[in-house]
Amino acid sequence: MSHTAPQSTRAITGAARDTGRLLAEAFAERGAQVFLSARALAAARQVAGAISRRGAGGADAFHCDLAVPDSVRGFAAAVADRTSHLDVLVNNGAPYIDGADLADATDDTIESVMAAGGTGTVLLTKHLLPLLRASARPDVVNMISACGEVGHRRSGALPAFYAAKHAHAGLADILSHRLRPEGIRVISLFPPDFVQDGPRRADSDLTAQSVVDCVIFAVGQPRDCFIREFHFEQVMSPSDNNGTHDQSSSR
Repeated sequence: MSHTAPQSTRAITGAARDTGRLLAEAFAERGAQVFLSARALAAARQVAGAISRRGAGGADAFHCDLAVPDSVRGFAAAVADRTSHLDVLVNNGAPYIDGADLADATDDTIESVMAAGGTGTVLLTKHLLPLLRASARPDVVNMISACGEVGHRRSGALPAFYAAKHAHAGLADILSHRLRPEGIRVISLFPPDFVQDGPRRADSDLTAQSVVDCVIFAVGQPRDCFIREFHFEQVMSPSDNNGTHDQSSSR
């Protein structure tokens, strides 16, 4: 009697554009069923439709605003309605806000940034843990940011974004320790400001595709290989010596 292995499943937040979309496409190209979410449901549906038409894997689109707990719980429940297990959760969604001066941001903006990057990510991970525990190869991938590294000051992000990313990094650190005995790998990436497209040379800015390649590599490793973190050396420019940095890259 032949037994067909269950289809690989992945859930990704912030997957309607840029790096999140690239990740969703990369997973689907390898035959996975992808549950992708975004604040803009119409945009998420466009991505899911494009993925499904390619035929390798499949995709379902969902609304999820990480700053709204009910929305987070709704996304988790919708995923649970469609699968009995989740192989990979990618915590990618988080609003990036420029701003050197904390006083320039409204209270609502600060609250939204902190809620999405902190509370929303914690809640989604919590509510999807049962599905991850039901998988034979569970991974939690955290797309954090160099802003979550101690001592990193080169981004022009709002201080609240730095705070949210440090919260995300703290969650990833303790979950890696506590979930390790269960065989759940917690993989975190701390990319600096990077570009969506570029030549991918040694003297060039990090590209989104290279970040995606790191994720694909990490989740593809045998189960005895726990890669906890990816840290990246950032390209130095002449302006860095003067204490400034070009913040034109996409996040």
